Amino acid sequence: MARVHTTADLRAEPVVSPSEGASADLGDMIPTERIRNVGIIAHVDHGKTTLVDCLLKQSGALSGATMQESRVMDSNTLEKERGITILSKVTSLMYKDHRINIVDTPGHADFGGEVERILSMVDSVVLVVDASEGPMAQTKFVLTKALARGLHPLVVLNKIDRPASRPDEVDSELLELFLALGATDEQTSYDMLYASAKEGWCSRDLSVVASYVDAAAQGQKANGNMVPLLDAILDRVPPPRGQREGAPFSMLVTQLEANPYLGKCALGRVTSGIVSVGDSIRVLAPETGDVIEAGKVTKLFLRSGVQQIEMAQAGAGDLVAISGVPKVGVNSTIASPDVTTPLEFIPIDPPTISVTFSVNDSPLAGREGTMLTSNMIRDRLLREAETNVALQIVSDGKSESMEVRGRGELQLSVLIETMRREGFELSVTPPRVLFKRDPENPKLALEPYEEITVDVDHDVSGNVIEKLTKRKGELKSFVDVADKARIVFHIPTRGLLGYASEFKNDTHGTGVMNHAFLHYGEYAGAFEKTRKSSMICMAQGTATSYALNMVEARGRLFVRNGDDVYSGMVVGELSKDGTDLDVNPTKAKQLTNVRAAGKDETIRLTPVKPWSLEAVIAYINPDEAIEVTPSQIRLRKQILDPTRRKQNSRKRISDISHFID
Repeated sequence: MARVHTTADLRAEPVVSPSEGASADLGDMIPTERIRNVGIIAHVDHGKTTLVDCLLKQSGALSGATMQESRVMDSNTLEKERGITILSKVTSLMYKDHRINIVDTPGHADFGGEVERILSMVDSVVLVVDASEGPMAQTKFVLTKALARGLHPLVVLNKIDRPASRPDEVDSELLELFLALGATDEQTSYDMLYASAKEGWCSRDLSVVASYVDAAAQGQKANGNMVPLLDAILDRVPPPRGQREGAPFSMLVTQLEANPYLGKCALGRVTSGIVSVGDSIRVLAPETGDVIEAGKVTKLFLRSGVQQIEMAQAGAGDLVAISGVPKVGVNSTIASPDVTTPLEFIPIDPPTISVTFSVNDSPLAGREGTMLTSNMIRDRLLREAETNVALQIVSDGKSESMEVRGRGELQLSVLIETMRREGFELSVTPPRVLFKRDPENPKLALEPYEEITVDVDHDVSGNVIEKLTKRKGELKSFVDVADKARIVFHIPTRGLLGYASEFKNDTHGTGVMNHAFLHYGEYAGAFEKTRKSSMICMAQGTATSYALNMVEARGRLFVRNGDDVYSGMVVGELSKDGTDLDVNPTKAKQLTNVRAAGKDETIRLTPVKPWSLEAVIAYINPDEAIEVTPSQIRLRKQILDPTRRKQNSRKRISDISHFID
């Protein structure tokens, strides 16, 4: 009996014939004219990783169980859970005797540093745009960086098979964006392809796309594949430049990988020369050129699909990982011993917000975690800064706390979540904006601004505009996109801290919000208070349903019956604004020997939704802190003692005096 193929099986089968695939061994060094280095860039959730999956499967670069997996490039546990790309990743495939090196990048603005780094490794980019949503905030950010590098993008309109797709309008919006960003005539003459990465096909012709969509509507398989995109990459992406013969070996380190057998491996693009296993190499510090370390190449790796392929030698234009120099860092130069000048690297945009990590000093500290001391926290953060150049770790040398600076709340929450899963217990302060002084007028303070784009239903657009205006936002455009209103604001980063949960409530979960860093501008002034006051626990013990039933009448609870609480812990939010209220959620009902005439009422408490890291970071007040353990997230006051807390509350500090860089 013949096997019945499902739609997923048919899409997963390779479509590249053996004559079009690899004739040479994957680990062989091939001429530069048969190499293409391309990056995949896009706004979040526009289909980059799904597109890379499709290319790998149809080219035969994946085999076995990985053929049935989705988003194989998102190998990190948090990436799989959240459905987003956090780290840029390099892979390759063979097509028509060419090696196509592909770099998959994150789409969220908080991880924009990953995008900026990889642009030095590629010779062109594939810009993926949702055919319904069109260019968004992160589309503008990644395209700006690509155009500034002089790259000529290929454009793919993904999700073209959706009923709400609008290819002609999106094409016009893209052209306007290219022109607004100062693209050259050559850059605006981009090739455009129409694709459905989920269904596994693309085409240059809208009439062909219409036939694919009609076939799918009738329950038939579209007779298409990703060959048009692969052909476009071979035709439009230039081969890498760089002299191999007679030139000394040099490579700029873009990323670090941990190998359980070889230790630290440095990933980058070979700029010049040829390197072989066993060659002597040196690591040069960025900018200064000081020799950090000398060693030998122990292994050379090329990644194909999700596998690492060993190479005997690599040359200019190859994207490879090198082991043998454990002290190497990101942006360092690995080169032959006769090279003394380090390679130039792309500077990334500065961080805009910061939080402070310190030891968990609550009464419940040490019950769950295994990594508790300040030295452990400091060492872990410094290791993170070695590989994630978008993060900055600052220590004043006096206290045990460490200031961590990053791009956004999501980036910092991913770091905190990673550390808690490793067994750390932490106390984390609320995020605050990094101000800096105007170089022309040192008395003038500057703060970061962001461009925020929201897609909401028309009936809630007025409420969203009102809230963003109160947060010092400036309305830039209001247009209709399909059945939604697209609103663009320029707003201080401070105005977005804590707004995500409020936006979700205002739009009943139907709104979409995206933002990206814009520039530093003049300080916009103080904001109105947007959050209600807190209910503070005044005793240590276990919360009881009897006490919580009485406390719940005051507002919304954050703790459940049986939860451990302590003095200074935030156990709820007051329904009315005012000063914080001290409550005792541990009070138990007094029992006596006297039988009561009536029957005790059944206590029904409102279910409590557990905190997520993003939610608590957005919610927290300036005088509060987040207690993070491997299994718990608690909200507390930074000063637990009530007397000291009241004394400290009399000191009013403007948010601009928190930090000016």
